[in-house]
Amino acid sequence: MTASRWRKILVHLSRLAFAFAITAILTQFPFDYIESFLYDARVRLRPPPAPSGFIETIVIDAATIQNLGRVPNANDFRVLIERLHEAGAHSIVSLVNPNEAVGSLDEVRSLAKTAASLTNFYVAVDDVPLSGEKNALQLSPPFENVRAASAPVPVDRNIFARDDVSRRMMLAYQGLPTLHPIIAGEFNPDLKSKFQTAEGYQRDAFRGVFEYLQSDQLYIQFAPTGTYVPSSYSSLLAEESRESLKKFKGKIVIVGRDIQTTSKDYVRTPYSRDIVAMTIVELSANMFDTVIRNDATTRAPRWVNILITGLISYLTVIVVLTLTPTTGLLTLGSTIFGYFVVALLTLWIGQTWIDMAHPFLAIFICYYFFIPYRLILENRRSWEYYQKNKLLTQVEELKTNFLSMMSHDLKTPIARIQGMADVVKSDPNPLSPRQKEAVDTLRRSSDELLEFITGVLNLGRIESKAIQLHFHSKDVNSVVRDVVAKLDYLARSKQIEIRTELETLFSIRFDVDLMKQVLSNLVENAIKYSPENSSILVTTEERDGWIVVQVADQGPGIPEDELPRIFMKFYRSRNAKGSAIKGSGLGLYLAKYFVELHKGRISVDSTEGQGSTFTVELPTI
Repeated sequence: MTASRWRKILVHLSRLAFAFAITAILTQFPFDYIESFLYDARVRLRPPPAPSGFIETIVIDAATIQNLGRVPNANDFRVLIERLHEAGAHSIVSLVNPNEAVGSLDEVRSLAKTAASLTNFYVAVDDVPLSGEKNALQLSPPFENVRAASAPVPVDRNIFARDDVSRRMMLAYQGLPTLHPIIAGEFNPDLKSKFQTAEGYQRDAFRGVFEYLQSDQLYIQFAPTGTYVPSSYSSLLAEESRESLKKFKGKIVIVGRDIQTTSKDYVRTPYSRDIVAMTIVELSANMFDTVIRNDATTRAPRWVNILITGLISYLTVIVVLTLTPTTGLLTLGSTIFGYFVVALLTLWIGQTWIDMAHPFLAIFICYYFFIPYRLILENRRSWEYYQKNKLLTQVEELKTNFLSMMSHDLKTPIARIQGMADVVKSDPNPLSPRQKEAVDTLRRSSDELLEFITGVLNLGRIESKAIQLHFHSKDVNSVVRDVVAKLDYLARSKQIEIRTELETLFSIRFDVDLMKQVLSNLVENAIKYSPENSSILVTTEERDGWIVVQVADQGPGIPEDELPRIFMKFYRSRNAKGSAIKGSGLGLYLAKYFVELHKGRISVDSTEGQGSTFTVELPTI
């Protein structure tokens, strides 16, 4: 295995080790407040569970006080529970301690006697008895014989989230079941069959049970406030209300208060954290229904949270160190949103609570830990790039200066060679055929060298951005005629005819010298690569606000795969390289550059073996 491969493996292992180190540290802290806040958000967003239909609620409300002109007394309480019993209520659960009932001594004793005689009447108390403790829940006289049952309301005050929100309910304490599983178990056949065994209460019968301080608890499957519409206490005391009492038959009836005189009658829930968010009556209804449906939220095992946190930590490390900042932020944002959606669906469909606080905190910690490291790497890389670019710039300047200097120095002797060749050819003394051929070769070679030097000089001007446009208003046709006249001798030497079809044009503003170079290059290339006894067509026209000049030849054409690169610097096609014609590969590059300086366009249409057509378009404005 190569050293580079070992290095990559070590890099990945180090990232993995850091990710799981962060995970190991984070998961040592519960972050219950953040976790519970995110849990509450999911509870509010998911569709609420449907009520079982076995729960009815009755409240002493403002209408009761107004209709009776007082707080209900002991006699009112007795009449209500008698009517509910006669209506066939399965269980009557009072959240109001009968010891608080007002009235004469006889009325209170009558209430106590009636309540004690009803086997389906329970008084819910907040205390829990210890195992083996007798009469721990016994009410004060004269209600000592009334059946009292433990129905505590756990609130996250000093434990868990510590935000005074009720999310849990207690099923049993030291193995002794509370009121809710005892009554609700009667409405669920699976639970009922297990309760009827010799072992009595079995914690495994309930979904989502977890142990805390010798108690068995579960998370309430909440429905929003207002799901359980209560009946007004006073409306059931009227004689004509007996018919409406039929709806309580076979139901669990919960009696409580909703008069907003004390905060003890209300609890904060995941749906709302207001002081009067939900009545204890409705909370109790949610507790009963959670047990009846046996669909309490199950907390995912701790190892699942550790695994998810570790994977997200590793993903964050990879994203921060490998992706661009924008892509990285989008990826991490998508991860946060996607994981929240998964957690929401898991709670909604599977009634399972997977932790979100640790994975989210892992993203932020890994991100802010590695961003400075990434910045250090980026700055060091930028500095290296800067130094390399500085060096390359200096080398490029030296190269450009050298080429410019050499080109200028070479143009003078070449001009002398051309001049001497012309003098020799114009000498009245006749030359031998061999001498004439030598002079022609000398002239052609000097022309080629001069063309190459001119191209190099123009390239240097381009790269140094020294080219300045000198605009003049002129007819493009006149430039085309000058170029054709200049190259006519070269064309006739190969028996090539240059035909022109020039449409009458308006003058436009352009740099005449640069455009002459462009058109000369195109026409000269057409002459070079066209076979003898062929023709070249040069046309001009105005089309949709553009002056269009086309040069069409009958040469070898350009292969289709080379067309996208034909205007690249120093590029020559295979056909050109295979011919005896010399060239620098700068002509078309310079032509494109000069045309684009004029905000124009240049293109080529060619089929191999059928010639090429170069098109130059210049804007009229």
